[in-house]
Formats: sequence, structure tokens, C-alpha cells
Amino acid sequence: MIIVMKPQATKENIEHIVSIIQSNGLEPHLSDGAQVTIIGVIGDKTRLINQNLEIAEGVDHIVSVTESYKLANKKFHPEKSIVKVGNTSIGGSEFVIMSGPCAVENEEQVLQTAKAIKESGAQILRGGAYKPRTSPYSFQGLEEDGLRLMKEAREATGLAVVCEVTSLAAIEAAVKYVDMIQIGARNMQNFYLLKEAGKTGLPILLKRGLSATVDEWLNAAEYVMAEGNPNVVLCERGIRTFETATRNTLDISSIPVVREKSHLPIVVDPSHASGVRAYVAPLAKSAVAAGADGLMIETHPCPEKALYDGPQSLTFKLFDKLCKELRPYIQLAGKHF
Repeated sequence: MIIVMKPQATKENIEHIVSIIQSNGLEPHLSDGAQVTIIGVIGDKTRLINQNLEIAEGVDHIVSVTESYKLANKKFHPEKSIVKVGNTSIGGSEFVIMSGPCAVENEEQVLQTAKAIKESGAQILRGGAYKPRTSPYSFQGLEEDGLRLMKEAREATGLAVVCEVTSLAAIEAAVKYVDMIQIGARNMQNFYLLKEAGKTGLPILLKRGLSATVDEWLNAAEYVMAEGNPNVVLCERGIRTFETATRNTLDISSIPVVREKSHLPIVVDPSHASGVRAYVAPLAKSAVAAGADGLMIETHPCPEKALYDGPQSLTFKLFDKLCKELRPYIQLAGKHF
């Protein structure tokens, strides 16, 4: 449930309501807006039935929340969240582009990519050091050595870096090197991993699961936020459907749906959504038009030699061309890049 306080409610009025909530074994979450304060109540609301909160001094009205996710719910937090990653903010007026190779391969590849994407305007370097692959015989990533290379690229270019983690050991290593932790699609409902990632306090990029509904996705975000970490960015990367022309099907409708249901920022990964280099640009433009806060686009110095996902990776020349083409779309969306 949500308790909406009156605009003129005093600090004492708010503290009184909070004390009632806590004394009944429930957890209050305050959201201070420009005009009113909203108090979210986490727990069994039936404990408050006899408290007559509706008529308590300073209370305007009470809203029942039927969704199981509370902290990620827009009703709890009407104002849009902005997540800071390094010197970049996701969710505000700045449009953010994350780019880099799907898998970190070597020092030259990472540094070359970081310098190229920065020159084109990207603010965050992405790169996989831990690669959960369908086949156990496929390249699994350089692990901590890959994280070190990402950190070197950050020091050389000033770009923030994001990397996927797949286990507690990966989290413990990643926190020493990265600015943002990514939870991949295959781990979206790995609830233990979500909780451990939340405990780091680092911003979390949460990819949508291969067959996950939006509500399941937001409940996954709730696991992170329930650990006291509000810094979650959602990433739509396509879902599994009957269509075989593309690697996945980009659910462009998830952007307005998330906007309606949650205050969390949302970015789109057109590379994994399509799996085809030629489709990345049109999908990226449609994501901007639909209201995305950013994009995650795979680039590689030599896609035909990439150890992973070469067919969907852009060359530096194509990436630079796309960034230039995106600028008018971004401006029309009311953001800057």
C-alpha cells in the first residue's frame, strides 16, 4: 500500500505515520517529491487495518498496490529515477550509449574499441569477461584478466565500464574493476545472484530474460532494490518468439509499458535483439523514438574475427555513422547526446 501525505503535512505528521508502520512490523519507504511525500509500506498491510491511517493528521489518501513489486513501482516513486554510472547519468536528459565487444579478447582489442567509441560519443564501455554460453565448449571469457583490461581501458579513456557477472565469485572480482554490473538475460531470475549484486551498491544493468514478462522483469529488479540498492537500469534485449529471421524479437512495446509501470530507466540492446548487423541501426532508431534512455550496441575492431557475436557487431565506421544518424532522433525525443 501507499500512503500519500498532504502537501502541507509536517515532518512530525510523517514521522508519526512511519512510527505506526514500524511498530506493526512493516517497512516504510519514503519518496519525497516536490509537492508531496509518499510513504510506501512493505509487508502484510492487514496489520494496519485497525490503525485508521486514512484519518490520521497529514494523510491525504491511501492507494492499494496490487503488483508484487513495490520499490520498482511507479506508484511508490512517481518521479523518474536517474542512475549515475561514473560521470554519466542514465534516465535524465542525457541519452546514453554503451558500446564495445560482446567478449573481451585481448588488450589491443579493448583499448582500440574504447578509444573509437569515445570518439563517436559513447559514454560507457561494455565488454564481457564472463560469458555464459549455451555450449560448454564455447569461449567462456577471460574472467578477471578481462576485468583488468576493462579497467585499463577506463583509465586510458575516462569511459565508465560495465561487465556481466555470472556468480558470486564474479561479483567479488568485478567490484574491484567496474562501474556497473550487468545481470544477463539467462540470469534474470537467478534470485541469489540478484541479491548478491544488490548488496554491492554498484549500479545494476538488468537484462530482460529470454521469455520473461515485463512484470517478471520488474520483480527481478525488486530483488536488487530490496537489498537497499535503488540503482537499477533495465535493458530490453529482445525476447524469444516463433520468428527465426532474427536472433530474438525486439519488444519495442516494453519501453512504454515500463514507463507506465516503473520509474526505472530503460535502455535497449538492438544487437542481441536482432543478431544481424544490418538491422541494428533501424532498431536503434525505433528505440529512441519509443522513449528509451539509452542503447547498448556491440562494436568490434574486426567483427569477422570476433570470438563471439561477430555477425551482429558493428565496425567502428558503422558505429560512428549510426551515432551521427541518431542525433536528430535523440533531439526530437527531448534528450541530448
